[in-house]
Formats: sequence, structure tokens, C-alpha cells
Amino acid sequence: MKFGPVAPADAIGGVTVHTIRKGPLVLKKGTTVGTDEVDALIRAGVSEIVVARLEPGDVSEDVAAASIASAVAGSGVTVERAVTGRANLFAAEAGVLVVNREAVNRINLVDEAITLATLPAFKAVVAGEMIGTVKLIPFGVAGELRDAAVTAVAPDTLRVVPYTVKRVGVVSTMLPGLAPKVIEKTLRVTAERLAPAGAAIIAERRVAHDEDKLAAAIRELLGLGAELVIVFGASAIADRRDVIPAAIEHIGGKIEHFGMPVDPGNLMLIGSAGNVPVLGAPGCARSPTENGFDWILMRLLAGLKVSRADITALGVGGLLMEIVTRPQPRVPAGTDGNRNVAGIVLAAGRSTRMGGPNKLLADLNGKKLVRIVAEQALASKATSVVVVTGHQAEQVRHALDGLKVSFVHNPQFAEGLATSVKTGIGAVPAEADGAVVCLGDMPLIDAALIDRLIEAFAPDRGALIAMPVCDGRRGNPVLWSRRFFGELMTLDGDIGARHLIAKHGEAVAEVPVEGKSAFLDIDTPDALEDARRG
Repeated sequence: MKFGPVAPADAIGGVTVHTIRKGPLVLKKGTTVGTDEVDALIRAGVSEIVVARLEPGDVSEDVAAASIASAVAGSGVTVERAVTGRANLFAAEAGVLVVNREAVNRINLVDEAITLATLPAFKAVVAGEMIGTVKLIPFGVAGELRDAAVTAVAPDTLRVVPYTVKRVGVVSTMLPGLAPKVIEKTLRVTAERLAPAGAAIIAERRVAHDEDKLAAAIRELLGLGAELVIVFGASAIADRRDVIPAAIEHIGGKIEHFGMPVDPGNLMLIGSAGNVPVLGAPGCARSPTENGFDWILMRLLAGLKVSRADITALGVGGLLMEIVTRPQPRVPAGTDGNRNVAGIVLAAGRSTRMGGPNKLLADLNGKKLVRIVAEQALASKATSVVVVTGHQAEQVRHALDGLKVSFVHNPQFAEGLATSVKTGIGAVPAEADGAVVCLGDMPLIDAALIDRLIEAFAPDRGALIAMPVCDGRRGNPVLWSRRFFGELMTLDGDIGARHLIAKHGEAVAEVPVEGKSAFLDIDTPDALEDARRG
């Protein structure tokens, strides 16, 4: 291919390398120059233009890209018409993308003029999703290079394997303390994971965390026609001799592999019973966030066998997210202690459910509600206390006269709880390792409970969030490590930070409590009267 500057009259048949703008003239890059273009160039006073011109034996960028893409496309893949040297490839149906990595590398090594890029191998794709692109860098390429790239292609270099497994059985093992709502959430998340593959849960069983009972449940699901069985253990699999692998072997199955170099997802177990895969799910599979479980599940739903070599090859790129319970290099020194915890009292709300009066200014046992909460925060081991004001700020400040608290005003208090949380977090002293967020309408919270939360806060053991729990129900206040301050500052609306607690469940330290102290908030006149009656 010839390439270089020529006079307009000598450019006929060439392709413009650059877009030319001069006066009213706009001649776009990639335009084939004809007599009309020459006349326009001359009228505009352009004396020289850079063009590319094919020589005998060359093929144009579009022809080369189209022929290489057509050779690359395997089953379940369609090719879009090549334009400007690019031919895109798309999934013709939902499934798992299988890529012949060696063939892709061979194509890209033919010449720098020829490139092929794909989505990651074994990615779950939907119909119509772009999965690869062939791009020619110059405007043309020697035919022999195009032929070499086509020759480098292996059968089905790029293919989409459709989902074939549709019937899934689920077993959840139970231990004391595992709340039914955890199982319900797990089933909901699992059903959502299966839906893109057209698969569904045909039956689910809940049994004691016991080898014999679990074995019987797996056998029952297989008898019902399950093409895949997923076991969610109440306790994480710790060894090949643990309950879940033992139950699989109990029914004559075998363990293919235990463990995976993907985090989250390390504690994945892959086994089989007959020809049916049986997965021992890691704890992260209860979360909708992508993790190693997704990678294995989608392959199995497409009927692809997952070997030990396949699993061990996942290490590079297997660190999917920051593991919040482990120290991170970017966390400044001094943010992982538990000796400096600030207190935040949220006192900005409008008390809309009270029907008029500000509940925080209501009297209870001779004191304003907000003063009771602030005094308990001050009496605790919290090193400082900041009160977030909003509605009737001056009255709230007056109710706290004489107390050694600092104040920060939230001018956006009417927009919801999240604005007050963010205001309070923004006012925490820089030296604080964390903050315990107290609600100003919870008068039964005492200094002893706050102290227990501070004692449970142990970053060196991965306990970065501390909260009270009674009979499986989580209450307030909640202590947050500084590591979460950035996420807390992204909150919106009136829903608080419960979703962050669910997201970072591995970082939660639960502090058992009795009674209603961690749950009683004064939202209505009736609730206030109940509190006054004791």
C-alpha cells in the first residue's frame, strides 16, 4: 500500500488519511477521492493531501476485516458488516463465550496491522451482545497477511455455547442461629442468577447440617430430575472431609475440586453425583454481587465441564474486589484501631409521624429525648460526640445546653436520613478510627451498650461494623469503621445504610442484647406514651 502526500490531481483513487477542513470544505477521513473531490480541494486552495492507495495484491480494510471476522466466528456468533476497517462480532443467543486463546494470539501476531479483541473467555453473554471485534489499523493490507490471519484461525475460535441445564435443585443446611430470612434471600438471589440462563429452581430442601440428612436431600433432588444441585451450607466448608463433601460421597458421588483461586469464592466445592454436577456454594454466593461462584455456575448451566485445571487457571484476575476485612495499603496508618471511636447523634428529623410536635424535644422522665441519648453517648467510651441538627435546630441546641457536644447543621434534613448520616460522618474528627451512629429518638440506648459495641470493634480480626442483635434481628446504634466512611458518604434518600451492612456481612460483629433497647424508637404519640409508662 502506498501512503503519502500528493497533489489533489494525483489523489484520484486514493483514500484520505485525515479529515480536511478548509473554509466550506469538509472532506472526511476515509473518503475515496474522485474528480468531484479534486475540484473541491482545488477550489478550497488545498495544494497537498495525504492519501493511502492500494497496490496490486492488497485488499481494503473492510474486505480484510470481514474475511477475518467470518473465519473467527463459530457457532452462536454473527458478524456485522465491516465499516471503516472494523467488523464486530455478536452473540446470536444467550450463553457462555468460549474463546480459543491460542488462536486469538496467533491472529494478533500475524502483523501489527491486524487486531482481534474479545470479551473475557467464559463470560456469560446475552443475545445481541458484542463479543469481539476485528480492526484493521491501516486502510488496506497485503492479501498474503489477510490470508495468514485467516489461516491462523482455529475451528470455533469464538463461539457461544447456549445454556442447556434448566432444572436446578437447592439444599440449605441449617444450624441454630441461621435465620430463615437468610435462606429466603439466598433462594431469591439464586433464582435471579439462574434466570438469564432460562433455568429455575425446581425444588428446595432445608435440612440439618448433617451428612446423612444432606445426602438424603441431594438424592431426593436428583430423583426429582435436577440437572444441577447447589448446596448452601450453614457453615463454610473447611475440609474435604466436612459435611457437604462427605454427603456427596455418601451417595456415591465424587469431589472434583475443593477451593478456588478467586476471591470472593475461595471455598467453592465442585462435585458430581452420576452425571449431575453438585456445587458446594461459598458464602459469597448468598450475595448478588459477582463472585467466583458465578463463573463456575454459568459454565455448568451451559453444559461445559469444569476441570481442576480450569479452576486453578482462574488465579490471574481472580481478585474480584477489595476484601474489606483485610488491611488495604491505601488506608492511612492509625485507622485500624478501636481506641478512638466518635459518637454521632442524629437529631435533624422533622418527626412527621408524631403529627406535629418534635419528638426529640418531648419529655421522658424529666428530660428531653435527645438529651437522654446525648448524655448516654457522652457517658460511653466514645472519645467525642457530635450532634447533627436540622429541623428546629435552635430548640435542639437549647435542649442540650451544658453538654460537651459539638454541633453540625444539616441544611438538607428534609431530604431524608441519608443526608444526616453524611453530615455526621463529615464532622467526625480526623483522628477517629470509627463512629457509632445513634438515633436521637431511641432513649433506651445506654452507655453500656455503646461500650459493648466499641469493645466488639476489632479491625485486626475483621470486625469493622458492630451492631446489636436480638433473636436474629439487628438494631441500633451501629458502629462503622472509618474504612466505610467513603461509602456512607454516597448514601441517598431515607433508607439509611442497611444495604451496606448486607454488602459487607463478613465485616459485621453482632453484639447480643436482650429486651427492646436496641429497637424502640419514638416515632408516634402512642410510642411516647408507652415509653412514659415504662
